[in-house]
Amino acid sequence: MAAVHLRIGDLVWGKLGRYPPWPGKIVSPPKDLKKPRGKKCHFVKFFGTEDHAWIKVEQLKPYHAHKEEMIKINKGKRFQQAVDAVEDYLKQAKGKEQNSDCKGDSKAKKTSNKPLKILEEDDEDLSALKDPSEKPVKDDPHFHHFLLSQSEKPASSMEPISKRLKIIEEVTGSTSIQAADSTAINGSITPTDKRIGFLGLGLMGSGIVSNLLKMGHVVTVWNRTAEKCDLFIQEGARLGRTPAEVSSMCDITFSCVSDPKAARDLVLGPSGVLQGIRPGKCYIEMSTVDPETITELSQVITSRGGRFLEAPVAGSQQLSNDGMLVILAAGDRTVYEDCSSCFQAMGKTSFFLGEAGNAARMMLILNMVQGSFMATIAEGLTLAQATGQSQQTFLDILCQGQMASTFVDQKCQNILQGNFKPDYYLKHIQKDLRLAISMGDMANHPTPMAAAANEVYKRAKALDQSDNDISAVYRAYIH
Repeated sequence: MAAVHLRIGDLVWGKLGRYPPWPGKIVSPPKDLKKPRGKKCHFVKFFGTEDHAWIKVEQLKPYHAHKEEMIKINKGKRFQQAVDAVEDYLKQAKGKEQNSDCKGDSKAKKTSNKPLKILEEDDEDLSALKDPSEKPVKDDPHFHHFLLSQSEKPASSMEPISKRLKIIEEVTGSTSIQAADSTAINGSITPTDKRIGFLGLGLMGSGIVSNLLKMGHVVTVWNRTAEKCDLFIQEGARLGRTPAEVSSMCDITFSCVSDPKAARDLVLGPSGVLQGIRPGKCYIEMSTVDPETITELSQVITSRGGRFLEAPVAGSQQLSNDGMLVILAAGDRTVYEDCSSCFQAMGKTSFFLGEAGNAARMMLILNMVQGSFMATIAEGLTLAQATGQSQQTFLDILCQGQMASTFVDQKCQNILQGNFKPDYYLKHIQKDLRLAISMGDMANHPTPMAAAANEVYKRAKALDQSDNDISAVYRAYIH
């Protein structure tokens, strides 16, 4: 791409590595985020993602001038969603400008003559040339309103990356890595040269391994049902005959299995991971299990000189496939850092939560809330039907209110269509509720809402819904 002269607020196409140009907006970098030395670049917020990046000026093109060209060469679904997001932003901005013109044309004329601050190619620091009266990105009413409507997240979650990191460190003692969307724009991932092993190719593991391979990692796979490995072998993965062989061959071994028993068996059972652990070998437990299981696995791995990290993931099969999981990590901080490229490939964000066990606790709390919420939504849908109300109208109203979200819309639509194909197994969310309730008991903390939801999921399991999606809890109310 040819170098261009651009300013803060401009819409652009930004290119990272081998990935296609992606629509974004030049924004003011956080005050505490320094520009990379020796690079002539602008700070860009990408549409359709939560990613920000310093982009070299030669990798930027004006949005409007090159829109048709870019649309012709990029046809992906996520790309089109990003372009749609830009158009929505432009419509909202135009509407606000028209309203402003109606209120006071004289004021508009007064400000229209204000000189624009242009960021040149040889700028050493973008903040040094920023117009003092110009609002930072989080205070830009057009952009802020757009972000709220798109992400449906609190304002604090949309603050610049470095500021968000600072807040997390100060308030919770944890840290986070804001990873780029591995399926969309992030060409800056440099895959680790360490050999990666992965055990467990279920709903979540399959998407994770696929994205690791796409990002150039060398991966050896194993699964209890061996034929599940075939597709990944075709994509370039290597095959491990046993968990012990994988952990012996690889520098870093991940596992993602169904429950605490499966996690223990994988490590402690015949030909288990522990047999392949040597000093310096890393083992990362991604399964959602209880803190006690994590403590046990951490102790046995480190007793052999290995290094241990837990890293359960928040998300679904679709988010796993898209490389948009949220990773919650705890344990050996150096392992967390060694896995940076892996976490960027599989997720949009990762958090380090301190000592081993903390990630398991946080994950169980999150899934407890999700499971209880899903059961409540199913209860609302069936109560609407029982009282003669339209379920579709109930959903339409719900999706226009404060609880509107992609999760609610997708799950409810699937229920109304009778589609319970698993995106997250019902049996797994019931397991998580059970473990969360047990954790509450140990902390002498009441969990009556989770306990009630757990009974509904148990009823759904009795109705043979275990291997369906969590939304199949709906069937517990209609049988």
